[in-house]
Amino acid sequence: MGHPHARDAVRATLTGLASLSLLTGAVVASIPQAAAATQPATHAAISNPYSPAYQHAYRHGVLPTIQRNAKMKSWAANHPAATTATGPETLSYGGGVDGIGVQSGHSKVYLVFYGSQWGTQSTNSNGDATFSGDPDGAAPVAQEMFKDIGTGSERWSADLTQWCDGPNVSAGATSCPSNANFIPYQSGGVLSGVWYDNSAASPSAATGHQLGAEAVKAAGHFGNTTAASNRDAYYVILSPHNTNPDNYQGQYCAWHDYNGDSTLSGGPVSSSYGDIAFSNQPYNMDSGSGCGVGFVNSPGTLDGWTMTLGHEWQEMMSDQNPAGGWTNQTGSSYNGQENSDECAWISPGTTGGAANVTMGTGTFAEQASWSNDTNNCAISHAIVGGSSGGGTLTNGTFETGSLSGWTTSGTTSASTSAAHSGSYGATVGSTSPTNTSSVSQSFTAPSGTSKVSFWYNVTCPDTVSYDWATATLQDTTAGTTTTLLGKTCTQGAGWKQVSGTVTAGHNYTLTLTNKDDNYAGDATYTYYDDVTVS
Repeated sequence: MGHPHARDAVRATLTGLASLSLLTGAVVASIPQAAAATQPATHAAISNPYSPAYQHAYRHGVLPTIQRNAKMKSWAANHPAATTATGPETLSYGGGVDGIGVQSGHSKVYLVFYGSQWGTQSTNSNGDATFSGDPDGAAPVAQEMFKDIGTGSERWSADLTQWCDGPNVSAGATSCPSNANFIPYQSGGVLSGVWYDNSAASPSAATGHQLGAEAVKAAGHFGNTTAASNRDAYYVILSPHNTNPDNYQGQYCAWHDYNGDSTLSGGPVSSSYGDIAFSNQPYNMDSGSGCGVGFVNSPGTLDGWTMTLGHEWQEMMSDQNPAGGWTNQTGSSYNGQENSDECAWISPGTTGGAANVTMGTGTFAEQASWSNDTNNCAISHAIVGGSSGGGTLTNGTFETGSLSGWTTSGTTSASTSAAHSGSYGATVGSTSPTNTSSVSQSFTAPSGTSKVSFWYNVTCPDTVSYDWATATLQDTTAGTTTTLLGKTCTQGAGWKQVSGTVTAGHNYTLTLTNKDDNYAGDATYTYYDDVTVS
C-alpha cells in the first residue's frame, strides 16, 4: 500500500532543483577585491638573466623558447653555483601556500577557450569542441590529451605520485614521509569541462591579472564556487591564434600560477571561490620551432602544444599554489625551477629526452619531468604506493560519460544532470519509481593516502522511513564495514561532501546506494560525483 503524505513534496523538490541549476550555472561578473587570497607565495629568486621568469616572478614553471633555453644553459655553465648536499636539481617542499602544496586528489582540468577570435564552435565525432579560428586543430587535441591521462597504463604521469603535501611534510623536505598526502595516480582521465567564452574578444596581449580573472570567471561558470570545489581544479586559459598573452612571443611558451600571487602582472585577482590554479597557454604554434613545432615528430605541428600543456599540468600538480609545493631551492642554476622546468627541451632519443607517449586512445608528444626518487628526468615512472590495477579509484569523476570501473545494480546511469563538477556524475535511482540501486567499486588504498571522499545530492520527497541515500565502506583486509553516509532523506539541500578514513595498503569496497520504495509520485534518487582517495 502507498502512503499519501508524499504527494506534494515532489513539486517542492523540482522547484528546488531548478533554483540550484540557476545558481550553479551563474557566471560571476564582479567579485569584491577584499576576497582576494591574502597569503603571498614565497619565491625562490631567479638569478639567470635569460630566464623569462627573471624579474617576472609570477611566471611559475615558465617554459622558455628553445633559443632562450640555450642562452640560459650557456649562462649557467659560466656561472657555476657552490656544490649542494642533495644535488643541483633536487626539489624541496615549500611548506604550502594557504595550506596547499600539491593537488593531492583527482585532478579536474577545465579548458577555457578565451575570446571570440576562436571563431565558430562545432563538435567532432569524438565529442570534442572544434573552432573555425583554430588553423592547426589544437583544441580537440588538447581535449583528447587530458581525457587520456591515466589511461592505457601510461606511466608518464606516474612521476607525480612521488610528490606530496600535508601537515606531516616539513618545509625543506626533499622526500615524502609515508603519512603524507600523496598525489594519486590519475586513473581514468582528468578532463572535467570545456568552455568557450566568446562574450568578448581576447586581449591582444592579456596581462597575468586578466588571465587570472578569466580563470575565476570560469570557476563561476562551472559552478565551482567554494574553496573545496577548487581544491583539485585547474583552469587552462587558452588564448587564440595571433594573440600575444603576457607578451610570450620570442620569450617563452607557457606558465602557470594561482590567482592570489601578489607578483602577477596587473596585480593579484580577487576570488570568493577559494584559490584558483590556472595557466597561461598561448596559441604557441604561432612561435614555430621556438615553442616545439617539429621537436619530436615530422612535421610535428602540435608537438610543442601537447608538451607545454603537459609541462604546466605536471608542474601545477606538484606546485599548485606556487611556490608552496616542490621547487628547486638549492641555490644552483636550477634555483626556482619546478619539476618540468628542469627537463625542458631535452632532445628525443637522449637520456631524459622528450618522446611520444601512448595513452588509452592516442599518442602525444610529451617531455620528461624531474624525479627526486630516481635522480633523473623521467618520461616514465613507477606508480608510488599503488598500481593501475586498482591502487586508486577508476573513473571517480565519471567524466568518461559512463559508469566504467563501477559495479552497478538496479537503475543507474552517468548523466550531465548529476555532475557536481565537470560534465558527468552518477545518477543512482531515477525520477521514476524504482527499488534499491547502487554503484560500487573495490580499490586498494595507496601508500600515503588516508581518506576516501565523495559528494552527494539526494532528492527524497518522502520520509526516511521509506526512502533514503546511504553509503558504506567495507575494509575487506580488516573485515570491517563503516557507514559513511547514514540513511538520509532530504530535498533541496544541495551538494554535500562525505569523507571516511582508509589505511594504506588495505583493500576496500565503496558502495553508494539509493533506496526507493517504488511508490508512484514520490520517486527518490541520488546524484554522486567526485569520488577520490587521497
